[in-house]
Amino acid sequence: VLVRSHGKAHFEKILPKLEAGLLDEDARIRVASLTLLGDLLSNIGGVKVNKGDIDTQEDIRQAERAQSQIANVLGNENRKRVLSGLYLARSDTDAAVRQSAMVVWKTIVSVTPRTLRDILPVLVGHVVDLLASGHPEQTEVAGHCLGDIVKKLGDAVLPEVIPVLRDALYKGDEHTRRGVCVGLTEVIAYASKEQIIKFIEILVKAVQDALCDEDEGVRRLAAGCFQSLFTVVGSRVLDEVVPALLIAMRSSNDENNEKTRALNGLTSILSVRSRELLPFLIPRLLQRPISASNANALGSVASVTGESIHIHFNVIIPALLSELVALADSASEEDDDREAAIRDCVRTIYGSVEEIGVNFLLGEISSKCSSEKHLVRREGCWMFQVFVEARKAREDFYDMIPVMYRELILRLNDENKNVVKSSHAALLALSKNVTAEVLVGSIEFIRNLINTLVSDARRRKGGVGDGEFLLPGFNMPKGLEPLLPIYQRGILYGNATIREVAASGLGELIQITSNKYLAGPFIIKMTGPLLRIVGDRNPPAVKVAIVKTLGLILIKGGPALRAFVPQFQTTFVKALSDPSRLVRVEATKALALLMPLSTRIDPLIKELVSGSRGNGANAALEAEGAIAVQTATLEALSVVLTHGGKKAKLPDSIPSALEVSKELFFHEVEGIREMSAKVFGVACALLGGETAVSTWNESIKCVGASDSDAVKHGKVSAAFRILASGAKVDNDVFSAMISMVKVMIKDKDLATRKAACIAVGTVAGSLVKQKNRTLKDVERIVINCMEEKDEIEVYQSLARGLCAAVRMDPNVFKGKEGLPIMDGALKLAMGGTQRIQLAFNDFLWLALMVGNGEKGLNAYLDIATFENGRTMKNLTTKVLSRIKVVEESIVIEIK
Repeated sequence: VLVRSHGKAHFEKILPKLEAGLLDEDARIRVASLTLLGDLLSNIGGVKVNKGDIDTQEDIRQAERAQSQIANVLGNENRKRVLSGLYLARSDTDAAVRQSAMVVWKTIVSVTPRTLRDILPVLVGHVVDLLASGHPEQTEVAGHCLGDIVKKLGDAVLPEVIPVLRDALYKGDEHTRRGVCVGLTEVIAYASKEQIIKFIEILVKAVQDALCDEDEGVRRLAAGCFQSLFTVVGSRVLDEVVPALLIAMRSSNDENNEKTRALNGLTSILSVRSRELLPFLIPRLLQRPISASNANALGSVASVTGESIHIHFNVIIPALLSELVALADSASEEDDDREAAIRDCVRTIYGSVEEIGVNFLLGEISSKCSSEKHLVRREGCWMFQVFVEARKAREDFYDMIPVMYRELILRLNDENKNVVKSSHAALLALSKNVTAEVLVGSIEFIRNLINTLVSDARRRKGGVGDGEFLLPGFNMPKGLEPLLPIYQRGILYGNATIREVAASGLGELIQITSNKYLAGPFIIKMTGPLLRIVGDRNPPAVKVAIVKTLGLILIKGGPALRAFVPQFQTTFVKALSDPSRLVRVEATKALALLMPLSTRIDPLIKELVSGSRGNGANAALEAEGAIAVQTATLEALSVVLTHGGKKAKLPDSIPSALEVSKELFFHEVEGIREMSAKVFGVACALLGGETAVSTWNESIKCVGASDSDAVKHGKVSAAFRILASGAKVDNDVFSAMISMVKVMIKDKDLATRKAACIAVGTVAGSLVKQKNRTLKDVERIVINCMEEKDEIEVYQSLARGLCAAVRMDPNVFKGKEGLPIMDGALKLAMGGTQRIQLAFNDFLWLALMVGNGEKGLNAYLDIATFENGRTMKNLTTKVLSRIKVVEESIVIEIK
């Protein structure tokens, strides 16, 4: 009402408020302002605002009269300003605003193009002001409006618009420059190709300057403008812009930051047209020697071309790596700067490449790690390290972790120390930047890689063979740190398969690492998790792996593990009751390794003596299981006495072991009889020969025809254990033993014959301690046993007995006196079944002292027949010389 009543008379007061309302942030205010402005202009022009279609001649004449009247009342300048604001509103982001502006415009404007040409300077100025406002919505409206003007006026408007935008670009602030870029984008989008080509020089120069702007927002919008221009005119725009930027980058004079501006321009173009520009740009940046500025430029290029730069890795990576290799021995300050720039460039590239390029990148790095040049291998390992550090947040390379492990682990045995250190650093980076939960998935692959590496290193020319091998990559400070967290994770939280692999693999790592680099916290870190889970409900294979690795830790750790002795002891004793035989065997071996560290042996002996009687936890087991556990406990008792019996302080400890062995001499189970005899032998070695003779006289010496097989087997087993213990017996006892052996070696019971065959060997080994005794006393027994047909186990037992004889007296079979037995053993080693051959090969290896050279063989050749000598020589050359050691021994050696 106010506008209609007083608008015509007081327009100079009302009009500014309505114009300001057209630019308000609230769309409802803009709609209201347009409605009031329409009422005011229609009132001044003498027409009504028609919200319908205005197509009739009368409507057009009315609009002509209204526009003329408005010009008379408002004045020409005010009219142009009002119409400019009204036309801008036609491009508003809100549909209601646009509709209202369209209605008002058609009411007072008859011919839009003519009116636009009339108000163009004012309208363009208004558009530029809004473009420079810094207000996103107003900038968008101004851009759309400019595009609409170009669409309607074409050639008529471009000569005026483009110079104005160009001047604003050079003179305005960052908001103005951003707005100009929006405007240029709209101009290019709505202009025809012919119009663009007509003004191409001005547009290209403007776009180039915007691309090089120091403001990132301007460059981003200019990149969109460049993309629009490229869409219209194609590669011509690249040909116009890129060479100029490259020339600026190569300029030695960097006044006014020309290099920086040129680099900004290139990166802006690359952000939208990387595939077209990279093949042109990369070869120029990689020209050797690569300068620091070119390296920095390449890093900047990579930061905006992550989705496409990977197709050029086959050029980029080798070039950068070659440059780093060339700079390795340089000491100049300039080269140091270049190297630092290239390494920063590598980090930027690795951090910028998108997931699609990860496989390409790792493939290039992997190919360099196997180079013949150690510097290339070193830098290849370093690149793996940088890759992991640069991409730790993306987690997009996890599928390629096995590839990285393959290359890096193989470098742990590199002939060059620097390569080893670089590989170790890369593995450490992988362990620190990728969680153990992820890495544990590759644990079996890691273990196989290490085993293959160690096997190759042992067997290659100049390798150590079966000797001690220490992997260089682990034998350095914190050598195991890259892999230890993975194995710990697998041991503590993995499934049964993972636990087995982790425990076994950890043991293998310990074997190839020297004590020096396991000492301290490392050995403690390994021990804790293993002791923690060994008592869990694990399958036998897992328990075997854990116990075996704990044994290796005891070997390597030494005194540093004294604090863990109670836990070790409890763990191993508990494992003796495990249903699995393999677990029990490993527990027994581990107890032997624990003895040097243990100081309180008596409680352990007491516990094992009780278990040997079948008491305690074993009593609840089924009969068959209880027997197996009882047998294992007896063997463990013999091991503890052998390796720690001298530490027993209580007077009843060793005698209690002797008593339990005597109780079980004649047990119905063969295994228990054998193990009780073994305990008896160790106890005799600790208590002295008098104890052995006393027990012989009490329980063993008489073998009656009515004795059961179990009794006969028990007595023969005890007899050879007495001799194997090294106990000195008088001549009467020794004679009785020979007589027993002669009889029992022909017994119908297989177990008894086997024990007698071992016994004859211990008798032969003890001859040196007896007066007036020679090998003739047992020669015929041995020869007859060799010549008679019997079970394979009997021949194997005979070979074991002869091995014991050699261990007890290395010279027992030397000379002509031992020649018949040596010839008989040679015959069996050449003509028996494979198991018999292997058994007698061990005996001959010991008797000829093959491990000490050819002296023993030559002594045999001097007295043997030609045929036997030739056969023995061939056997030694082809078979015996390959034997490294004969481990099994029934001879008791108290430690």
